[in-house]
Amino acid sequence: MTLLDMIGPVMIGPSSSHTAGACRIGQVARQLLGQIPTHAEIGLHASFAKTGKGHGTHFALIAGLLGYAPDDARLPRAFEEAASADLVFNFETADLGDVHPNSARITVSGNGQTVTVLGSSTGGGVIEIVRVDGFKVSFSGGAFTLLTRYHDAVGVIAKIAGLLAADQVNIAALTCDRDKRGGNAMLCVELDQSLGEAAQKFLLSWPGMDWVRMVRPVMDAGIVAPVLLGTTA
Repeated sequence: MTLLDMIGPVMIGPSSSHTAGACRIGQVARQLLGQIPTHAEIGLHASFAKTGKGHGTHFALIAGLLGYAPDDARLPRAFEEAASADLVFNFETADLGDVHPNSARITVSGNGQTVTVLGSSTGGGVIEIVRVDGFKVSFSGGAFTLLTRYHDAVGVIAKIAGLLAADQVNIAALTCDRDKRGGNAMLCVELDQSLGEAAQKFLLSWPGMDWVRMVRPVMDAGIVAPVLLGTTA
C-alpha cells in the first residue's frame, strides 16, 4: 500500500470508499473469472445499498468489471460501456451478514465459468476481499495474489510453497479454508511478485487442483488485463 492509497486515490469521484473501492472490487471479480464477464449479479449490502446510487457505486462496480481503473474517464458511462461489451448485469439489495457496511457480493459468469466474490471497501479506496465462492479469504488487492481451489489432502500447501520458492517468489501472507476435511479447499497467498505463467500452468496440472488464478494488484492506476489461465473444473 502506498502513501497515495492512504491519503486518497486518484479517481473519478465522488467517494473513495463508495466509488474507488467499489471499482477495485469489480476489478478483482473480473480477474478471478479470468475473462470478460457476460453476466453479473450484484448484491449491495447496508451503506452500499442505501447510498450507493448517490455515490456512483453502481457505475464503479460495473466499471471495475469492465477492467477500468478508478481514475478512468469512462467510469461515469460504465452502463453504456457495458452494453457495448455485451455485459448484462442486475443489482439487488442483500443482507451479507457480519461484514463491513460498504460490501458487495458479485457473481460473474462467462464462457461457462462462474465465480462469486464478496468484497468490502473499508475506506480511502482500500478494499478487502473476504470470500471467493463461499470460501473465506483475505486479501487487499495491493499485491499479487495467488488463489487455488483443490481437493484437500496432506501436503498440498507445502507443495505449493515449494513451487513458489522454486520460482523465487516470496510469500507475504497466506490463508486457507475448506468445506470439510478431505473436501474442497481454497488457498489464498499474497506474494511479493507474480508466480510465472509456466509455474501457474504446472500448478493447474496437478492432480486434485481444479482452479488457479493470479490476481494482479488493483491499488495502482491502469487498466487491469484479465488473467486467462484456464480451469479443469
